[in-house]
Parts: sequence; structure tokens; C-alpha cells
Amino acid sequence: MEPHEGKTEGSQAPKTVSTKLARIAELAKQGPAMAFRNLAHHIDVEFLREAFASTRKDGATGVDGQTALEYEQDLERNLRSLHERFKSGTYRAPPVKRVHIPKGDGRTRPIGIPTFEDKLLQRAVAMVLSAVYEQDFMDCSFGFRPKRRAHEALARLRNELMEMRGGWVLDVDIKGFFDNLDHAHLRDLLDQRVLDGVIRRTINKWLKAGVLEEGSLSFPETGTPQGGVISPLLANVYLHVVVDKWFHDEVKPRLKGRAFLVRYADDFVMVFEHEEDARRVFEVLPKRLARFGLTLHPEKSRLLKFTKPANRDKEPPDEPPASFDFLGFTHHWARSRRGLWVIKQKTAKGRLARALKRINEWCQLNRHRPLREQLQLLASKLRGHCEYYGLTGNSRSLTRFRQGLLTRWRFWLDKRSHRARMTWTKLGQWLDRHPLPQARAVHSTLRHAANP
Repeated sequence: MEPHEGKTEGSQAPKTVSTKLARIAELAKQGPAMAFRNLAHHIDVEFLREAFASTRKDGATGVDGQTALEYEQDLERNLRSLHERFKSGTYRAPPVKRVHIPKGDGRTRPIGIPTFEDKLLQRAVAMVLSAVYEQDFMDCSFGFRPKRRAHEALARLRNELMEMRGGWVLDVDIKGFFDNLDHAHLRDLLDQRVLDGVIRRTINKWLKAGVLEEGSLSFPETGTPQGGVISPLLANVYLHVVVDKWFHDEVKPRLKGRAFLVRYADDFVMVFEHEEDARRVFEVLPKRLARFGLTLHPEKSRLLKFTKPANRDKEPPDEPPASFDFLGFTHHWARSRRGLWVIKQKTAKGRLARALKRINEWCQLNRHRPLREQLQLLASKLRGHCEYYGLTGNSRSLTRFRQGLLTRWRFWLDKRSHRARMTWTKLGQWLDRHPLPQARAVHSTLRHAANP
């Protein structure tokens, strides 16, 4: 007989949101094959209130134009109404508003913007599902998971590569993953863990909600909109089976040497000790993805030899040193201060150019603001850049960003007036009195070692 989660709890249902989630997680951990049939009852008005507190309030508005502030003005009544519609099955998922944001290479990325109420309900359902699936997800996945960040994925990748002394890197890009996620396969995968009727009907409504773009409403048969709160979790559920479990349960036992996988959402790399293993997996990976309606990007996916360069002090190497990009960083071999070959991570060229382009646009639009106000906002942007890209060994790229910021700022300040020109000398004197923060490695391994 299949375990029934609702019978386990009886009348002693947890009263607080954190206790509810802990109880769900405990049951999921105890029963890795359990299919939960009674999860929706955890989502009450109190639970929705907690989801509201966790939902971003400053995002763009959806098709109804309602802001978080407007929704909050009558919060309790809105939450009670939402709860009633959710439990009764009368909740109607509104279409997602699609916009396109530039990627920096001339192309754009489609982003879906749900209504605020839809974000709130998606957040509540994601909280419940996350309590279940966090017990299943593997240590190799880092994207959009509690207490996991991109920097941990980057550290894992570098440390394992250093331990293996390099290897054969399979740099994978899935073509249009969020647009091509197959609904039928997703439902089959969800069946293995979540059979709650209320939650599954709500997920189906989100998958069928439609997309509104430039006044035209369409209903894609595949995909889940990027930008939706529930989308990253559904993506992790999908790729957990398609990639992670397959790699660990079926691929690794058949290899001759060591191998590991690091995945952040739909961006992942596989590293192999032996070339033969790497080529075999590169050959079967497209077939594995095709079984689930996915396609390997032919131009962005590649296999490369990533071992430390030969110790040549005089002769130039026969070919340029190998490198690959992952999560906005270029991974490459370089000499340490002690002269040893180590793997370093620097800001990818395209990411740096894109960041400076945004700075240039901002300076142009805001050049007539008071100088002190501009400095404060630019300092915030600099700190934000360093918060992500501030890794040990990336100081040169951080300095280039700071210098590029100053160059673009001075250029547009100089355009403010033909009579009051802004020279480098004049700007330097002003910055002596009102300094711009230095670019620093926020995530310094040396600083962390000194003060863990």
C-alpha cells in the first residue's frame, strides 16, 4: 500500500510555517519513494502570509498592473480570497507578461512576469515542494536552492578540478531549456513525489496559463516562463532526473576514471579524468536529452582538454591555453605567486563588456543629477559588481571594471556643459575629497582563511 502523508499527521498538524515545512521534509527524507497526496492543507492563510513576506515587492507588474503595495493595502482579505480560490480549485492563473531583456551579444532573453498574486501563490507552493524535493536533490546542483549560491558551485568546480589536476571538460548548453521543457515528462516526474490534487491542478494551470506579448496572447505547449517563482523549482525537478541521477546512477559506474558534475539550473559542466570517458558521454548525452524533449546546443556545447600547460619558459605553446566559461567566469590555468600552475576564475569577457555597457547607459541618463548623488549610486553598483565577481585571483578584472566605470562617468560628466568641462585632473581632485570605493575581492579565500 502506498504511504499516505496525511494519515501520518492526524490531528496534530503543525501550527507554524517552519514546523510544517520541517515535518514535510522529515517525511520526505524517511520515505524517498513516498508520493505525497495531502500537501495542500498546509497552505493556509498564515502560510500565504509568510509567502507574501518572502515575495519580492519591487518587481515589475504583471498583466493586471497591480503592485505589491496595492495588494498589501487590503492584505488579509486578499489572502483569504486567494486561499479560498486555491483550495476550491477556482483559482485562475492569469497569463504571464513576456518582455525581452538584452543579453549583451545582440540577442535578447525572454522573461515572464506573473501578476503579484500569482507570484505569491507560486511562492507558497514552491515552499511546500521545496521541502519535499530538497531531500531528493543531489549535492552537485546549486541553482535556486535554499542556502546554496553560485559561488559555492564555482568553488566546487575549481576545487575538484585542482584535485584532479585538470581533466576533460564537457561544457554543456541546453538549447532553450525553459522554452522546451516538456509538460508531459514534467507531469510524469512530478507523479513520483507529488500526487496532491489541489497542487497538481494549480501547477497545470500555470503551465497552461498562456503568454501575453505585445498584446498577443499565445499558449505554448512546452516550457515554463523564466521569471516565474515556481519555474526554477520545476526546472530542478526535471534536470534532477534527466541529468543528475542519470550521471551518478548510470554514467559514473561505467567510467574508467574519476568524473564529477556541477550544475546550476540548466547550466552545467561534466569533468572527466580520461578522454575516452568524456567522448563516450559526449556521444550519448544528446540522446539522453532527446528522450525528454531537450536539445544540446551544437555551437555552445563542447569538449575540451583542460590540463595545466607544459612547463615551457622560453618556447611559446603550440596552441592557446584552454579555458571555458561557467556562471559568468572564465576558468583558466595561470601561475600563482609561488610560480605554481593553478586554476583561476576571472570575469568572462562578455559579462564585463555587458556590465560596462549598463554603466555607460546609466551615466548618460543620470549625468545631470547632483555629483554626490551620482557617486553614491555608482559606488553601490561597484559594490554590487564586486559582491558577485569579487573572487580571489580576479582583481585585474575588478580593477578594469572600476576604471571603466570612472572612464564612462567622466565622459558623460564632461558632456553636461561646454563651459564647465570635467577633466581627469578635476575629477581626481574631487574624488580625493569624496572617494569611490576600491574594487575588492569580497569572496577572498585568503581573508576567509585568516578569519573563518
